[in-house]
Amino acid sequence: MSDRLLIRVRDVMKTDFDTVDGMDTVQMALEKMIHVETKSLIVEKRHTDDEFGLVMLSDIARQVLAKDRAPERVNIYEIMTKPTLTVSPNMDIRYCARIFSRFDLSRAPVVEHGKVVGIVSHTDMVLKGLAPKPADSS
Repeated sequence: MSDRLLIRVRDVMKTDFDTVDGMDTVQMALEKMIHVETKSLIVEKRHTDDEFGLVMLSDIARQVLAKDRAPERVNIYEIMTKPTLTVSPNMDIRYCARIFSRFDLSRAPVVEHGKVVGIVSHTDMVLKGLAPKPADSS
């Protein structure tokens, strides 16, 4: 058995994320983005039996900007991915990375007890999970 340190999604995920309603326009969503490093928006559930969605800046670039569509006339639901694959905060990042690879994902909402508690990306897993820790200088 390996002595490898178990690193969970909870240890590397970002807890600062922006949410948006699927009925919002792209323009409204861009105005609501408050976190500087945001590359995606979590689309809120409309009701308890609904699922979370995800819209990434790359979706906006491909489906709005590149097609010369007016952001104030395009609703989030038109360009979002829904349902989106979610991961548990208790998942080992190695398994999370395998899911990302298998389903060609770059990021996913982290859901606990039916609520989004964070968002995790390849970058988070590699830089926070694999990067060498600074030596203790005591």
